[in-house]
Amino acid sequence: MTATSSELPYFPAQAPAVFSGPPEPIVALFAPVFDALADVVDRPSGDDLTRPTPCASWDVGRLRDHVLGWLRFFAAALEDPQRSAPRPDPDAYRTGDDDRPPSGVVADAAARIERAVRSDVRHGRVVVSQSVMDGPAVLAMVLGEYLVHGWDLAHALGLPWTPQDAACEAALAFFRSTVLPEYRDADGGMFGPERSVPADAPALDRLLAFAGRNVS
Repeated sequence: MTATSSELPYFPAQAPAVFSGPPEPIVALFAPVFDALADVVDRPSGDDLTRPTPCASWDVGRLRDHVLGWLRFFAAALEDPQRSAPRPDPDAYRTGDDDRPPSGVVADAAARIERAVRSDVRHGRVVVSQSVMDGPAVLAMVLGEYLVHGWDLAHALGLPWTPQDAACEAALAFFRSTVLPEYRDADGGMFGPERSVPADAPALDRLLAFAGRNVS
């Protein structure tokens, strides 16, 4: 039986103010990231799918499935914050089982997330998986997830990944206030051990270093 929102623990993550403000600045942070991601996920084929990625336990094909599966999940969560309907299992998603091109999956989820941003999701709480979070925190988490994993895929494929500084700064501020040491995974999860970069390094480099990526 699925727990209701009132039965789930509240995770008190604090997001930068932009994520609870007017929708246009939020959309402006997300749109270029999803546009770039749509391009990257269509690129791999054949031997590309078995290339290693910065996520040590996942090759390109498996990481792409993870990226797309969770993007569909987050779109459903933001669209239906109280989980009134079943959500897709993000870990069961496989690109080969979907009739759409990977970029189409991204475009669909991006449109759904934009609609949610323009509704009242910024002013309430969202059932995520096993907890409830404030809507702005979920938005900040999603932005950071796809900035970092977008880079993971692009880096593995030798493609450019050049998101806006503003998006990277917003995601980094959220992660710094939220990611505790016990959330880090030395085996190559979303957050590995934090790496050192100069304080004046580009915003993307500082975000990636915080997530445990080697940007040197």
